[in-house]
Amino acid sequence: MRTPKAQPIEIRDESIRLGQLLKLASLAEDGLQAKELIEHGLVKVNGDIETRRGRQLRAGDVVEVNGEAVQIESAG
Repeated sequence: MRTPKAQPIEIRDESIRLGQLLKLASLAEDGLQAKELIEHGLVKVNGDIETRRGRQLRAGDVVEVNGEAVQIESAG
C-alpha cells in the first residue's frame, strides 16, 4: 500500500508525544480517541506501527493514521 503524501505540521518544542500530536494534527478528536487508535495498531510512525502513546516525535518523523499522514517540522 502506498504511503499518502504527508502534510507538514509545525511543533513549538524540540519534541512532542504521539498522543499530543494526534490531537494537534486533528488525526484524533481527543486523548481518548488517540489512545484507542494507538492501542488498536492504527498509528504508524515512520512506516512502523507504534503502540506507545508517549513516544517522543521529532522533526522529520512521519505519522500516519487511516490514510492521512503528517510530517513534523520544527518551528525553531
